[in-house]
Amino acid sequence: MTTRRTFLAGSALMGAAMSVSAHNHGDKHHGKKDELPRLLHHVFFWLKNPDSEADRAALIAGIKELAAIETVRAIHVGIPASTEKRDVVDNSYHVSELLCFDDVEGQNVYQVHALHEAFVEKCSHLWSKVVVYDTLAV
Repeated sequence: MTTRRTFLAGSALMGAAMSVSAHNHGDKHHGKKDELPRLLHHVFFWLKNPDSEADRAALIAGIKELAAIETVRAIHVGIPASTEKRDVVDNSYHVSELLCFDDVEGQNVYQVHALHEAFVEKCSHLWSKVVVYDTLAV
């Protein structure tokens, strides 16, 4: 049985994957230029202070620093889009990140990387909830 949240996450990941080739970091790309990444790491953040522009800006800045991690092939940082309101759209989060990796090993390197650990240390006080969806291409 597929839940609405699972369906939404899968749909969001598919849409992001379709556009990710435009965001590839040239020197970090190990496959063909038009090849989609193998592993997508999509993280949704809910801010403790959702009305604070400063908190949102600090979180976004912290996320963007993660692009410097050598195994990150591409990054997309976003906020909920002002798209049509539908029952299947969950726009309750405040900031999202989509990171692309060649493989699970690349994502494992990211998880223990000093820049990722510094991000968590510096920014974790900003969020009240985090949801992660990792998908591997089949």
